[in-house]
Amino acid sequence: MTRAHLQPAALAAVKRRPTVALLLGLALAFCLTVLSIQSSFFAAPGAPSRRLDLDAGDVRELAGFQSRVQQCVARRGLGLTADIIDHCKLVLKFPEGTNSTWYNTQFKIFEPLEYKYDVCETILLWEQYRNMTTVLTREYLDVRPDGWLDYAAKRISQLGADKCYNHTLCDELLSILLPAKPPFHPRQFATCAVVGNSGDLLKTEFGQEIDAHDAVFRDNEAPVNKTYAKHVGLKRDFRLVVRGAARNMAPILKGSSDEALIIKSLTHKEINAVIKELPNPVYLFQGIVLRRGAKGTGMKSIELALSMCDVIDMYGFTVDPGYTEWTRYFSPPRKGHNPLQGRAYYQLLECLGVIRIHSPMRAQRVEDWSDIPSKKEIRRAHAAAFRLKRHETGQPAELGPFSNCKVWGTVDPDYGPVSGTSDMSKARKNSNYSKWELLPLEKLRREAQEHYIQMGGVSLYKMDGNKLDDLVCVRHQHSSS
Repeated sequence: MTRAHLQPAALAAVKRRPTVALLLGLALAFCLTVLSIQSSFFAAPGAPSRRLDLDAGDVRELAGFQSRVQQCVARRGLGLTADIIDHCKLVLKFPEGTNSTWYNTQFKIFEPLEYKYDVCETILLWEQYRNMTTVLTREYLDVRPDGWLDYAAKRISQLGADKCYNHTLCDELLSILLPAKPPFHPRQFATCAVVGNSGDLLKTEFGQEIDAHDAVFRDNEAPVNKTYAKHVGLKRDFRLVVRGAARNMAPILKGSSDEALIIKSLTHKEINAVIKELPNPVYLFQGIVLRRGAKGTGMKSIELALSMCDVIDMYGFTVDPGYTEWTRYFSPPRKGHNPLQGRAYYQLLECLGVIRIHSPMRAQRVEDWSDIPSKKEIRRAHAAAFRLKRHETGQPAELGPFSNCKVWGTVDPDYGPVSGTSDMSKARKNSNYSKWELLPLEKLRREAQEHYIQMGGVSLYKMDGNKLDDLVCVRHQHSSS
Protein backbone atom coordinates (compact mmCIF):
# COMPACT_ATOMS: atom_id res chain seq x y z
CA MET A 1 0.00 0.00 0.00
CA THR A 2 1.18 3.57 -0.64
CA ARG A 3 0.74 6.77 1.32
CA ALA A 4 -2.22 7.58 -0.91
CA HIS A 5 -4.19 4.71 0.63
CA LEU A 6 -4.00 6.18 4.13
CA GLN A 7 -6.78 8.15 5.71
CA PRO A 8 -5.89 11.77 6.75
CA ALA A 9 -5.52 10.84 10.43
CA ALA A 10 -3.11 8.06 9.51
CA LEU A 11 -1.06 10.41 7.32
CA ALA A 12 -0.73 12.85 10.18
CA ALA A 13 0.53 10.09 12.45
CA VAL A 14 3.03 8.90 9.85
CA LYS A 15 4.48 12.35 9.22
CA ARG A 16 5.56 12.61 12.84
CA ARG A 17 7.98 9.66 12.59
CA PRO A 18 11.13 10.66 10.57
CA THR A 19 13.34 10.55 13.67
CA VAL A 20 11.93 7.15 14.65
CA ALA A 21 12.67 5.76 11.17
CA LEU A 22 16.33 6.84 11.48
CA LEU A 23 16.62 5.28 14.94
CA LEU A 24 15.06 2.06 13.66
CA GLY A 25 17.65 1.81 10.92
CA LEU A 26 20.49 2.28 13.40
CA ALA A 27 18.95 -0.20 15.84
CA LEU A 28 18.51 -2.85 13.16
CA ALA A 29 22.10 -2.43 12.03
CA PHE A 30 23.23 -2.80 15.64
CA CYS A 31 21.20 -6.02 16.10
CA LEU A 32 22.71 -7.51 12.94
CA THR A 33 26.22 -6.58 14.09
CA VAL A 34 25.63 -8.26 17.48
CA LEU A 35 24.32 -11.40 15.80
CA SER A 36 27.36 -11.47 13.51
CA ILE A 37 29.73 -11.20 16.47
CA GLN A 38 27.86 -13.95 18.34
CA SER A 39 27.94 -16.23 15.28
CA SER A 40 31.69 -15.72 14.98
CA PHE A 41 32.16 -16.63 18.63
CA PHE A 42 30.35 -19.94 18.35
CA ALA A 43 32.12 -20.82 15.12
CA ALA A 44 35.60 -20.02 16.48
CA PRO A 45 38.45 -22.59 16.48
CA GLY A 46 38.19 -25.05 19.30
CA ALA A 47 34.43 -24.79 19.27
CA PRO A 48 33.69 -28.51 19.95
CA SER A 49 35.35 -28.55 23.39
CA ARG A 50 34.02 -25.11 24.19
CA ARG A 51 30.59 -26.34 23.08
CA LEU A 52 30.74 -29.28 25.50
CA ASP A 53 31.76 -26.98 28.36
CA LEU A 54 28.94 -24.64 27.47
CA ASP A 55 26.43 -27.50 27.43
CA ALA A 56 27.57 -28.64 30.87
CA GLY A 57 27.28 -25.11 32.17
CA ASP A 58 23.80 -24.73 30.69
CA VAL A 59 22.67 -28.01 32.21
CA ARG A 60 23.92 -26.85 35.62
CA GLU A 61 22.16 -23.51 35.17
CA LEU A 62 18.88 -25.20 34.27
CA ALA A 63 19.20 -27.76 37.07
CA GLY A 64 19.56 -24.92 39.56
CA PHE A 65 16.58 -23.17 38.03
CA GLN A 66 14.52 -26.34 38.31
CA SER A 67 15.25 -26.38 42.03
CA ARG A 68 13.97 -22.81 42.31
CA VAL A 69 10.79 -23.77 40.44
CA GLN A 70 10.37 -26.78 42.73
CA GLN A 71 10.65 -24.55 45.80
CA CYS A 72 8.19 -22.06 44.31
CA VAL A 73 5.59 -24.76 43.66
CA ALA A 74 6.00 -26.12 47.19
CA ARG A 75 5.45 -22.68 48.75
CA ARG A 76 2.75 -21.32 46.44
CA GLY A 77 1.02 -24.42 45.05
CA LEU A 78 -1.50 -25.02 47.86
CA GLY A 79 -0.55 -28.69 48.11
CA LEU A 80 1.01 -29.16 44.66
CA THR A 81 4.52 -30.57 44.56
CA ALA A 82 7.11 -30.74 41.77
CA ASP A 83 9.24 -33.82 41.17
CA ILE A 84 12.30 -33.08 39.05
CA ILE A 85 13.09 -35.60 36.29
CA ASP A 86 16.09 -33.85 34.74
CA HIS A 87 17.33 -30.33 34.00
CA CYS A 88 14.29 -29.64 31.78
CA LYS A 89 11.47 -31.98 32.75
CA LEU A 90 9.40 -32.16 35.90
CA VAL A 91 6.10 -33.57 37.12
CA LEU A 92 3.53 -31.54 39.05
CA LYS A 93 1.56 -33.71 41.47
CA PHE A 94 -1.59 -33.15 43.46
CA PRO A 95 -1.71 -34.78 46.91
CA GLU A 96 -3.49 -38.11 47.33
CA GLY A 97 -7.14 -37.65 48.11
CA THR A 98 -7.52 -34.61 45.82
CA ASN A 99 -11.07 -34.42 44.50
CA SER A 100 -10.64 -35.69 40.92
CA THR A 101 -14.25 -35.72 39.78
CA TRP A 102 -13.69 -34.42 36.26
CA TYR A 103 -14.45 -37.26 33.84
CA ASN A 104 -12.83 -37.30 30.41
CA THR A 105 -15.44 -38.87 28.15
CA GLN A 106 -12.99 -39.22 25.25
CA PHE A 107 -10.50 -41.42 27.13
CA LYS A 108 -13.02 -42.66 29.72
CA ILE A 109 -10.84 -41.75 32.68
CA PHE A 110 -11.05 -39.31 35.53
CA GLU A 111 -8.81 -36.28 35.51
CA PRO A 112 -5.28 -37.38 36.54
CA LEU A 113 -3.41 -36.03 39.53
CA GLU A 114 -0.01 -35.78 37.80
CA TYR A 115 1.12 -33.60 34.88
CA LYS A 116 4.49 -33.74 33.14
CA TYR A 117 6.03 -30.55 31.73
CA ASP A 118 9.15 -29.52 29.87
CA VAL A 119 10.27 -26.34 31.63
CA CYS A 120 12.84 -25.53 28.93
CA GLU A 121 10.21 -25.57 26.18
CA THR A 122 7.72 -23.70 28.35
CA ILE A 123 10.05 -20.85 29.28
CA LEU A 124 11.16 -20.44 25.66
CA LEU A 125 7.56 -20.39 24.45
CA TRP A 126 6.23 -17.86 26.92
CA GLU A 127 9.21 -15.53 26.87
CA GLN A 128 8.84 -15.44 23.10
CA TYR A 129 5.36 -13.98 23.50
CA ARG A 130 6.81 -10.90 25.16
CA ASN A 131 8.15 -9.77 21.77
CA MET A 132 5.26 -10.86 19.59
CA THR A 133 2.10 -9.59 17.95
CA THR A 134 -1.04 -11.61 18.70
CA VAL A 135 -3.51 -9.74 16.46
CA LEU A 136 -3.99 -10.67 12.79
CA THR A 137 -2.82 -7.92 10.43
CA ARG A 138 -2.69 -7.21 6.73
CA GLU A 139 1.11 -7.16 6.73
CA TYR A 140 1.15 -10.71 8.12
CA LEU A 141 -1.09 -12.00 5.32
CA ASP A 142 0.95 -10.13 2.71
CA VAL A 143 4.34 -11.39 3.95
CA ARG A 144 3.42 -14.99 4.75
CA PRO A 145 3.93 -17.03 1.55
CA ASP A 146 0.49 -18.67 1.73
CA GLY A 147 -1.07 -15.82 3.68
CA TRP A 148 -4.00 -14.82 1.52
CA LEU A 149 -4.57 -18.05 -0.38
CA ASP A 150 -4.48 -20.53 2.51
CA TYR A 151 -4.32 -18.84 5.91
CA ALA A 152 -6.92 -16.14 5.26
CA ALA A 153 -9.41 -18.81 4.26
CA LYS A 154 -8.95 -20.49 7.64
CA ARG A 155 -10.05 -17.32 9.41
CA ILE A 156 -13.31 -16.93 7.45
CA SER A 157 -16.32 -19.13 8.20
CA GLN A 158 -18.93 -19.92 5.55
CA LEU A 159 -16.52 -18.96 2.77
CA GLY A 160 -17.70 -21.77 0.52
CA ALA A 161 -14.14 -22.80 -0.41
CA ASP A 162 -11.06 -24.11 1.37
CA LYS A 163 -8.84 -21.41 -0.15
CA CYS A 164 -9.16 -17.74 -1.01
CA TYR A 165 -9.19 -18.16 -4.78
CA ASN A 166 -11.07 -14.87 -4.92
CA HIS A 167 -8.64 -12.52 -3.18
CA THR A 168 -10.99 -9.55 -3.46
CA LEU A 169 -13.81 -11.42 -1.72
CA CYS A 170 -11.58 -12.52 1.18
CA ASP A 171 -10.19 -9.02 1.51
CA GLU A 172 -13.74 -7.65 1.75
CA LEU A 173 -14.66 -10.20 4.44
CA LEU A 174 -11.60 -9.46 6.57
CA SER A 175 -11.03 -5.74 6.06
CA ILE A 176 -13.56 -4.68 8.72
CA LEU A 177 -11.25 -6.08 11.43
CA LEU A 178 -7.88 -6.22 9.66
CA PRO A 179 -5.41 -3.46 10.64
CA ALA A 180 -2.47 -2.84 8.34
CA LYS A 181 0.12 -3.14 11.13
CA PRO A 182 0.01 -4.21 14.80
CA PRO A 183 -2.38 -1.96 16.75
CA PHE A 184 -0.78 -3.05 20.04
CA HIS A 185 2.86 -3.26 21.05
CA PRO A 186 5.08 -5.18 23.50
CA ARG A 187 5.61 -3.33 26.83
CA GLN A 188 2.63 -1.06 26.06
CA PHE A 189 1.29 -1.45 29.61
CA ALA A 190 3.15 -1.85 32.90
CA THR A 191 0.50 -3.86 34.81
CA CYS A 192 -2.44 -5.86 33.45
CA ALA A 193 -5.22 -7.86 35.05
CA VAL A 194 -6.58 -10.92 33.24
CA VAL A 195 -10.00 -11.64 34.76
CA GLY A 196 -11.71 -14.99 34.29
CA ASN A 197 -15.29 -16.02 35.03
CA SER A 198 -14.91 -18.41 37.98
CA GLY A 199 -17.61 -18.40 40.64
CA ASP A 200 -14.79 -18.26 43.18
CA LEU A 201 -14.56 -14.53 42.44
CA LEU A 202 -17.72 -14.07 44.53
CA LYS A 203 -15.68 -15.16 47.57
CA THR A 204 -13.34 -12.20 47.07
CA GLU A 205 -13.40 -8.42 46.80
CA PHE A 206 -10.70 -7.87 44.20
CA GLY A 207 -12.66 -5.19 42.32
CA GLN A 208 -10.65 -2.11 43.25
CA GLU A 209 -7.38 -4.01 42.92
CA ILE A 210 -8.33 -5.13 39.41
CA ASP A 211 -9.33 -1.61 38.35
CA ALA A 212 -5.98 -0.23 39.54
CA HIS A 213 -4.17 -1.98 36.66
CA ASP A 214 -3.15 -0.12 33.50
CA ALA A 215 -5.26 -2.49 31.38
CA VAL A 216 -7.86 -5.16 32.14
CA PHE A 217 -8.57 -8.21 29.95
CA ARG A 218 -11.89 -10.08 30.24
CA ASP A 219 -13.42 -13.14 28.59
CA ASN A 220 -16.54 -13.81 26.55
CA GLU A 221 -19.90 -12.72 28.05
CA ALA A 222 -18.61 -11.85 31.55
CA PRO A 223 -20.75 -8.92 32.77
CA VAL A 224 -19.20 -5.75 34.13
CA ASN A 225 -21.67 -3.78 36.24
CA LYS A 226 -22.36 -2.46 39.73
CA THR A 227 -23.76 -5.83 40.84
CA TYR A 228 -20.35 -7.50 40.58
CA ALA A 229 -18.13 -4.41 40.87
CA LYS A 230 -16.61 -5.26 44.25
CA HIS A 231 -15.69 -8.75 42.98
CA VAL A 232 -14.46 -8.10 39.41
CA GLY A 233 -14.14 -4.33 39.07
CA LEU A 234 -15.57 -2.01 36.42
CA LYS A 235 -12.57 -1.23 34.18
CA ARG A 236 -12.95 -2.45 30.59
CA ASP A 237 -10.10 -2.40 28.08
CA PHE A 238 -9.87 -5.71 26.19
CA ARG A 239 -12.19 -8.68 25.79
CA LEU A 240 -11.30 -11.99 24.09
CA VAL A 241 -14.33 -13.90 22.81
CA VAL A 242 -15.04 -17.16 21.02
CA ARG A 243 -17.03 -17.05 17.79
CA GLY A 244 -20.33 -17.86 19.51
CA ALA A 245 -19.95 -14.95 21.92
CA ALA A 246 -18.89 -12.68 19.07
CA ARG A 247 -22.37 -12.98 17.59
CA ASN A 248 -23.67 -11.32 20.75
CA MET A 249 -20.97 -8.66 20.90
CA ALA A 250 -23.41 -5.72 20.82
CA PRO A 251 -25.01 -6.51 24.21
CA ILE A 252 -21.64 -7.67 25.60
CA LEU A 253 -20.03 -4.33 24.78
CA LYS A 254 -23.01 -2.23 25.85
CA GLY A 255 -21.93 0.57 28.13
CA SER A 256 -18.43 0.91 26.66
CA SER A 257 -17.46 2.32 23.27
CA ASP A 258 -13.73 1.88 23.94
CA GLU A 259 -13.44 -1.76 25.04
CA ALA A 260 -11.52 -3.59 22.31
CA LEU A 261 -12.94 -6.94 21.23
CA ILE A 262 -10.56 -9.67 20.04
CA ILE A 263 -12.29 -12.62 18.32
CA LYS A 264 -10.47 -15.85 19.09
CA SER A 265 -11.16 -17.88 15.97
CA LEU A 266 -13.17 -16.95 12.88
CA THR A 267 -15.30 -14.23 11.40
CA HIS A 268 -18.12 -14.38 8.83
CA LYS A 269 -20.74 -12.15 7.24
CA GLU A 270 -23.05 -12.21 10.26
CA ILE A 271 -20.28 -11.11 12.63
CA ASN A 272 -19.06 -8.49 10.16
CA ALA A 273 -22.54 -7.00 9.93
CA VAL A 274 -22.57 -6.50 13.71
CA ILE A 275 -19.08 -4.96 13.72
CA LYS A 276 -20.14 -2.37 11.13
CA GLU A 277 -22.64 -0.98 13.66
CA LEU A 278 -20.26 -0.84 16.63
CA PRO A 279 -18.03 2.02 17.79
CA ASN A 280 -15.57 -0.41 19.42
CA PRO A 281 -12.24 -1.64 18.02
CA VAL A 282 -12.63 -5.27 16.85
CA TYR A 283 -9.80 -7.56 15.71
CA LEU A 284 -8.98 -11.24 15.12
CA PHE A 285 -6.60 -13.11 17.44
CA GLN A 286 -3.45 -14.43 15.78
CA GLY A 287 -1.84 -17.08 17.97
CA ILE A 288 -1.04 -20.72 18.48
CA VAL A 289 -2.91 -23.68 19.93
CA LEU A 290 -1.05 -25.11 22.90
CA ARG A 291 -0.43 -28.83 22.81
CA ARG A 292 -0.18 -29.05 26.58
CA GLY A 293 -1.60 -27.17 29.50
CA ALA A 294 -4.86 -25.43 30.18
CA LYS A 295 -6.65 -24.68 26.94
CA GLY A 296 -9.39 -22.23 26.18
CA THR A 297 -10.07 -18.53 26.15
CA GLY A 298 -8.29 -17.95 29.48
CA MET A 299 -4.98 -19.22 28.12
CA LYS A 300 -5.36 -17.11 24.98
CA SER A 301 -6.09 -14.07 27.16
CA ILE A 302 -2.74 -14.58 28.88
CA GLU A 303 -1.02 -14.84 25.49
CA LEU A 304 -2.73 -11.64 24.37
CA ALA A 305 -1.82 -9.81 27.58
CA LEU A 306 1.78 -11.03 27.60
CA SER A 307 2.30 -9.50 24.14
CA MET A 308 1.43 -6.06 25.62
CA CYS A 309 2.15 -6.12 29.37
CA ASP A 310 5.14 -6.29 31.72
CA VAL A 311 3.29 -7.77 34.73
CA ILE A 312 0.17 -9.95 34.50
CA ASP A 313 -2.08 -10.56 37.50
CA MET A 314 -4.59 -13.35 36.97
CA TYR A 315 -7.98 -13.51 38.70
CA GLY A 316 -10.85 -15.98 38.43
CA PHE A 317 -9.34 -18.88 36.50
CA THR A 318 -7.90 -21.48 38.82
CA VAL A 319 -9.70 -23.60 41.38
CA ASP A 320 -8.38 -23.91 44.91
CA PRO A 321 -8.26 -27.25 46.79
CA GLY A 322 -11.67 -28.64 47.65
CA TYR A 323 -13.53 -27.62 44.48
CA THR A 324 -16.67 -29.63 43.76
CA GLU A 325 -17.98 -28.09 40.55
CA TRP A 326 -17.07 -25.63 37.81
CA THR A 327 -18.89 -22.37 38.41
CA ARG A 328 -19.19 -18.89 36.88
CA TYR A 329 -19.75 -15.76 38.92
CA PHE A 330 -22.75 -14.67 36.82
CA SER A 331 -24.54 -17.93 35.92
CA PRO A 332 -25.31 -21.47 37.15
CA PRO A 333 -22.54 -24.13 37.21
CA ARG A 334 -21.61 -25.73 33.90
CA LYS A 335 -19.09 -28.09 32.40
CA GLY A 336 -15.83 -26.46 31.38
CA HIS A 337 -12.12 -27.14 31.05
CA ASN A 338 -10.27 -29.58 33.28
CA PRO A 339 -9.77 -27.70 36.57
CA LEU A 340 -6.80 -29.69 37.87
CA GLN A 341 -4.89 -29.54 34.60
CA GLY A 342 -5.49 -25.80 34.45
CA ARG A 343 -4.45 -25.21 38.05
CA ALA A 344 -1.22 -27.19 37.57
CA TYR A 345 -0.25 -25.37 34.39
CA TYR A 346 -1.09 -21.92 35.75
CA GLN A 347 1.00 -22.69 38.84
CA LEU A 348 3.92 -23.59 36.60
CA LEU A 349 3.50 -20.30 34.71
CA GLU A 350 3.52 -18.37 37.97
CA CYS A 351 6.75 -20.06 39.03
CA LEU A 352 8.26 -19.15 35.64
CA GLY A 353 7.42 -15.48 36.21
CA VAL A 354 4.75 -15.32 33.48
CA ILE A 355 1.73 -14.55 35.71
CA ARG A 356 0.83 -13.85 39.33
CA ILE A 357 -2.14 -15.84 40.64
CA HIS A 358 -4.84 -14.31 42.84
CA SER A 359 -7.60 -16.51 44.30
CA PRO A 360 -9.79 -16.86 47.43
CA MET A 361 -7.22 -18.83 49.40
CA ARG A 362 -4.65 -16.14 48.59
CA ALA A 363 -7.05 -13.26 49.33
CA GLN A 364 -5.41 -12.47 52.68
CA ARG A 365 -1.90 -12.84 51.26
CA VAL A 366 0.95 -10.44 51.80
CA GLU A 367 2.20 -9.01 48.50
CA ASP A 368 5.44 -10.99 48.55
CA TRP A 369 6.64 -12.54 45.30
CA SER A 370 10.11 -13.54 46.54
CA ASP A 371 9.23 -17.24 46.11
CA ILE A 372 9.16 -16.70 42.34
CA PRO A 373 12.51 -16.79 40.47
CA SER A 374 13.89 -13.31 39.80
CA LYS A 375 13.98 -11.73 36.33
CA LYS A 376 17.73 -12.28 36.30
CA GLU A 377 17.33 -15.99 37.07
CA ILE A 378 14.66 -16.32 34.40
CA ARG A 379 16.84 -14.57 31.80
CA ARG A 380 19.77 -16.90 32.57
CA ALA A 381 17.54 -19.98 32.37
CA HIS A 382 16.02 -18.75 29.12
CA ALA A 383 19.47 -18.20 27.58
CA ALA A 384 20.63 -21.67 28.68
CA ALA A 385 17.47 -23.37 27.36
CA PHE A 386 17.83 -21.51 24.07
CA ARG A 387 21.46 -22.58 23.58
CA LEU A 388 20.66 -26.21 24.37
CA LYS A 389 17.69 -26.16 22.02
CA ARG A 390 19.78 -24.78 19.16
CA HIS A 391 22.56 -27.27 19.83
CA GLU A 392 20.12 -30.21 19.80
CA THR A 393 18.80 -29.12 16.41
CA GLY A 394 22.26 -28.39 15.00
CA GLN A 395 21.54 -24.68 14.54
CA PRO A 396 23.84 -21.75 15.34
CA ALA A 397 23.51 -20.83 18.99
CA GLU A 398 23.39 -17.06 18.57
CA LEU A 399 21.01 -15.22 20.82
CA GLY A 400 18.92 -12.44 19.41
CA PRO A 401 15.31 -11.40 18.81
CA PHE A 402 15.32 -12.61 15.21
CA SER A 403 17.01 -16.00 15.62
CA ASN A 404 13.68 -17.85 15.17
CA CYS A 405 12.54 -15.95 12.08
CA LYS A 406 11.54 -18.45 9.40
CA VAL A 407 10.00 -15.94 6.97
CA TRP A 408 11.13 -12.35 6.44
CA GLY A 409 9.25 -9.57 4.69
CA THR A 410 9.41 -5.80 4.37
CA VAL A 411 6.60 -3.24 4.28
CA ASP A 412 6.68 0.52 4.07
CA PRO A 413 6.14 2.34 7.40
CA ASP A 414 3.39 4.29 5.60
CA TYR A 415 1.66 0.98 4.84
CA GLY A 416 -2.13 1.12 5.15
CA PRO A 417 -5.07 1.32 5.30
CA VAL A 418 -6.65 1.19 8.75
CA SER A 419 -9.32 -1.47 9.30
CA GLY A 420 -12.81 -0.70 8.05
CA THR A 421 -15.12 -0.75 5.05
CA SER A 422 -16.94 1.87 3.02
CA ASP A 423 -20.36 0.55 4.10
CA MET A 424 -19.79 0.94 7.85
CA SER A 425 -22.49 2.71 9.81
CA LYS A 426 -22.11 6.41 10.59
CA ALA A 427 -21.83 5.46 14.26
CA ARG A 428 -18.66 3.47 13.52
CA LYS A 429 -17.21 5.92 11.01
CA ASN A 430 -17.61 8.75 13.49
CA SER A 431 -16.28 6.77 16.44
CA ASN A 432 -12.76 6.29 17.74
CA TYR A 433 -12.61 2.61 16.77
CA SER A 434 -9.23 2.97 15.00
CA LYS A 435 -7.51 4.79 17.87
CA TRP A 436 -5.02 2.00 18.54
CA GLU A 437 -4.03 1.77 14.87
CA LEU A 438 -3.39 5.53 14.62
CA LEU A 439 -1.63 5.92 17.95
CA PRO A 440 1.78 7.51 17.28
CA LEU A 441 4.84 5.74 18.66
CA GLU A 442 5.65 8.87 20.64
CA LYS A 443 2.44 8.40 22.64
CA LEU A 444 3.42 4.94 23.93
CA ARG A 445 5.04 4.52 27.34
CA ARG A 446 8.81 4.90 27.33
CA GLU A 447 9.48 1.16 27.74
CA ALA A 448 7.36 0.35 24.68
CA GLN A 449 9.18 2.97 22.59
CA GLU A 450 12.58 1.63 23.68
CA HIS A 451 11.56 -1.94 22.86
CA TYR A 452 10.27 -0.88 19.44
CA ILE A 453 13.59 0.82 18.63
CA GLN A 454 15.67 -2.08 20.02
CA MET A 455 13.74 -4.43 17.73
CA GLY A 456 14.38 -2.18 14.76
CA GLY A 457 10.63 -1.80 14.38
CA VAL A 458 10.34 -5.46 13.34
CA SER A 459 7.01 -7.18 14.06
CA LEU A 460 7.12 -10.87 15.09
CA TYR A 461 4.24 -13.28 14.46
CA LYS A 462 3.68 -16.99 14.95
CA MET A 463 3.18 -18.98 11.79
CA ASP A 464 2.03 -22.52 12.58
CA GLY A 465 1.53 -24.97 15.40
CA ASN A 466 3.46 -24.80 18.63
CA LYS A 467 6.94 -24.49 17.14
CA LEU A 468 9.46 -22.06 18.54
CA ASP A 469 11.33 -21.47 15.28
CA ASP A 470 8.54 -20.63 12.85
CA LEU A 471 8.18 -16.86 13.21
CA VAL A 472 7.07 -14.50 10.47
CA CYS A 473 9.15 -11.33 10.85
CA VAL A 474 8.18 -8.07 9.17
CA ARG A 475 10.54 -5.11 8.75
CA HIS A 476 9.14 -1.59 8.45
CA GLN A 477 11.36 0.18 6.00
CA HIS A 478 10.82 2.90 3.39
CA SER A 479 11.03 1.56 -0.16
CA SER A 480 13.65 4.18 -1.01
CA SER A 481 15.93 3.00 1.85
